[in-house]
Amino acid sequence: MIRTATVVATLLLSCAAATAADLYVPVTPEPIYEAAGFDWNGLYVGLHGGGEQYRLASFAAIGGVVGFNFLPTDALLLGVEATADYTWNNAGNGVDLFANVRAGWLVTDPVLVYALAGVGTFTSGGNSVNLYQLGGGVEFAVTDQVTVRGQLTGEGNFGGTRFFNAARATVGAAFHF
Repeated sequence: MIRTATVVATLLLSCAAATAADLYVPVTPEPIYEAAGFDWNGLYVGLHGGGEQYRLASFAAIGGVVGFNFLPTDALLLGVEATADYTWNNAGNGVDLFANVRAGWLVTDPVLVYALAGVGTFTSGGNSVNLYQLGGGVEFAVTDQVTVRGQLTGEGNFGGTRFFNAARATVGAAFHF
């Protein structure tokens, strides 16, 4: 009888040990992955077109942009860019080249509002004029790497009698690397 009781006790203890190893332990749920949003940092290239009003003459404009952005904080964007534009109307044509700096604020992750300032040159018929521009725009991220933007700038020439001689409005798209 003692032997039987010992065998039964041993079997019960082994079953208890075996079931103790199979106890349910709650598992921490997987974290919910949230997309990081649009990455404004880095190199971008793009095309734009629009119009320019220079004194009483209207010009069409088409051009390109290459730039680099970085975000020192979550919402503040700083950047540099270079633009080249070809302008024309019935009276003539020319080329604008500008080096710009821009500072912007991310209103929401895909929406950037920015100010722009730059210096450059306008060349037409072998003559060149040194220019500056001030303005701003709004840029929207439409995919993970593509933005569209609208921009309005005023242009003036150094030593001129007016602060702005021309106003330019453009819309464009850029690819961000």
